[in-house]
Amino acid sequence: MRKKVKQIRLVVKNNPYACQEALKVKDWLEKERGFQVHWDQSDETETESCSSPESLDLVVVLGGDGTLLKAARLYGAHDAPVLGVNLGGLGFLTEIGLDELLPIVDRVFQGEYQTETRMVLTAQINHAGQDYPGVPFLNDMVINKGAVARIIDLETSIDGLFLTSYRGDGLIVATPTGSTAYNLAAGGPILHPSLKTIILTPICPFTLTNRPIIVQDDAVIEIRLGSKAKEVWLTFDGQVGYPLEVGDVVRVQKAEKPIRLIKNPFINYFEILRTKLKWG
Repeated sequence: MRKKVKQIRLVVKNNPYACQEALKVKDWLEKERGFQVHWDQSDETETESCSSPESLDLVVVLGGDGTLLKAARLYGAHDAPVLGVNLGGLGFLTEIGLDELLPIVDRVFQGEYQTETRMVLTAQINHAGQDYPGVPFLNDMVINKGAVARIIDLETSIDGLFLTSYRGDGLIVATPTGSTAYNLAAGGPILHPSLKTIILTPICPFTLTNRPIIVQDDAVIEIRLGSKAKEVWLTFDGQVGYPLEVGDVVRVQKAEKPIRLIKNPFINYFEILRTKLKWG
């Protein structure tokens, strides 16, 4: 029986340095290890995956956390583990340095690696009674107003039970992975990425008693855009945006499949947290 060739998707940040390093990695993977490498250098705002084999054995990200968020959105459903390589400073998601990539790839295909399972959420827009395809996101989904728009009303329910009507600049729905992104800047809590929860954090709420709330990961969250709303946008992971209109409903729930991130064996989450947030 013919031996199956390992299929690798290489997701590369669109800049000259990243492309230069990606060529070296691709050459090594194909010539030295005999893997088949599919290169993806599309823009981070892409919502559909590029052509790739039905079965992927590994997704390698060369860039930063933004590039990995894109890879998660496009290829997370393939069940392939994702190896995030940071070409700059240490990232929350891209934990591995370029000098560590090649030996870690060898360890992966020898089965000597560990992964962290990260929850992915999906959001579906209902506009004028019509449901549109859901969009997955690893970090957060944000509903916010434009620069000159008025305060917006967001009627929010959990599992069909009314929670509150948020009035303010908007609302963040974040995963534990995304708790250190916009959620943190808006005053939300930091959650360990392994937790099975969803965070709702209001942005500049008109009612000061509206505070962040954490709900279970199997909750179904529905957010309806109230009256008199104009210039309101829905954004996924800070990369893909859609305009919303009065009466639109956004339904958020856990995606069918999580994503598996390959852990750096030489560093842990709390060390990353201390480094990124400059804790003593």
